[in-house]
Amino acid sequence: MNLFSLESTKKFSPLVLDYINEDEKLKFFYNRYPSFSNFKKQIEEKKTQSIERSVLFDVLKHQNANVQLTSSSLKNLNNLKKQNTFTVTTGHQLCLFSGPLYFIYKIISTINLAEKLKKEFSDYNFVPVFWMASEDHDFEEINHINLFGKKIQWDSKQTGPVGRMKLDGMDIVLDELKSYIGSSNNANKLIEIFNNAYLSCNNIADATREVVNSLFGEYGLLILDGDDASLKKMMYNIIKQDVEESKFYNILKKTSSDLSKNYKVQARVNKINFFELVDSSRIRIETNKSISSPIETYSPNVLLRPIFQEIIMPNIAYVGGGAEIAYWMQLKGVFEKEKIVFPILVLRNSCLILDEKKTARIEKLNLELKDIFLDNDDLQKKYIKSISVNDLALNKEKDDVKKVYDLLLERFNDAGIESSIKAEQTKNLNALDKLSKKITRLEKKKNLLELTQISNLKEQLFPFNKLQERHDNFISYYIKYGENFIKKLKKDLNPLEPKFVVLTFKQEEDE
Repeated sequence: MNLFSLESTKKFSPLVLDYINEDEKLKFFYNRYPSFSNFKKQIEEKKTQSIERSVLFDVLKHQNANVQLTSSSLKNLNNLKKQNTFTVTTGHQLCLFSGPLYFIYKIISTINLAEKLKKEFSDYNFVPVFWMASEDHDFEEINHINLFGKKIQWDSKQTGPVGRMKLDGMDIVLDELKSYIGSSNNANKLIEIFNNAYLSCNNIADATREVVNSLFGEYGLLILDGDDASLKKMMYNIIKQDVEESKFYNILKKTSSDLSKNYKVQARVNKINFFELVDSSRIRIETNKSISSPIETYSPNVLLRPIFQEIIMPNIAYVGGGAEIAYWMQLKGVFEKEKIVFPILVLRNSCLILDEKKTARIEKLNLELKDIFLDNDDLQKKYIKSISVNDLALNKEKDDVKKVYDLLLERFNDAGIESSIKAEQTKNLNALDKLSKKITRLEKKKNLLELTQISNLKEQLFPFNKLQERHDNFISYYIKYGENFIKKLKKDLNPLEPKFVVLTFKQEEDE
């Protein structure tokens, strides 16, 4: 395992970097920074907020009735009824086959944080929870994965909340998946999980619950769907204030405006922050109106979903990516107005996975691991420089030329000749620059094979110049490394250490 600063990757926003560095500019927008001493204070504060634990328990029990919960998950479920139990939560859209890799990293970060808190505060229980964003209606974001350079996609004409969508046509998608991943032991394990989920369940929400429980149930994870009438009743006052009077608009606008003075604002502020679920549609409420429909038909947008979550759960921390932390910060004023405890925001782990071949290739190309974060041109230049016995930049020659003209300026200290000497100096230095670039191009031609390998390696590690975790799906890694893939991630990822993790995996034997 190798750790790098988030800054060195050049892939994280200024807000994220300032947050992990506890910059004063952000202090107003969150409650407490993640540290054990602050978690202790957070627990004490959350105790003062009334939570309807019995309702939460009943909903979770009902929603997971058809899922084979592990003994760890059952224990955590029962612990939720106790006043000394708190939750650590993450959430995500219901992506096909779990979507991008960071879906996995978010859940592992959440599980690991709950375990660390239990070790630190043994008198309390900490339950990791995965919140399914089942009411999201952006089907195009969740209906595909990238695998082996191919795009596997589920096509459907259904509309509305994705969690309620039926699984028609998933048999075709699964057949396509099987044709790509083969029939090794690890591939068969995955196919069994996906068959049980996508061919046996009623909708995407149930299928996602089955997949996530199969992968993470042994660690006591509980899976919650906010699309529930009993849960939404606890948010009645929030819905009423927002839909009828836009009570939160000015607060959200003010906090977002303050945040925008230094950072990009993540979520758009609307006067009304709820949709209405009508038939197979999720319709944005545009104008204020009286609450008349059943309360379960109201669906919060991205800005009020966190409020919903913190009302119904004894939650002390939310684990999310940079974009999530950014929109949570827009909400600080609403939390204060409603006297709801603002959770500790924990940046999920980010990770780059290498296999032994890629690690060997990096070494063979005379590159260091930290070099992989350079852009492709700089990476190629570094390689050419590392193999050349000459200084391709001609720095010595440039220094010599500069010294000659500097001596001339000293010898002929006359304003009438000074400009001519400086012009000749610049002309000669520019000529050496051009010559240096030509020499470098010639060196590149001689080493075209190696430079192509560097470009290919860069594209494999950062597809489309994005972090690997935002493009690749976990399936290809599970096929290579089996259950060890998740176990190693769980062992090495620490959500309280905001570093970028590079892991090298060894392929297991799999017939």
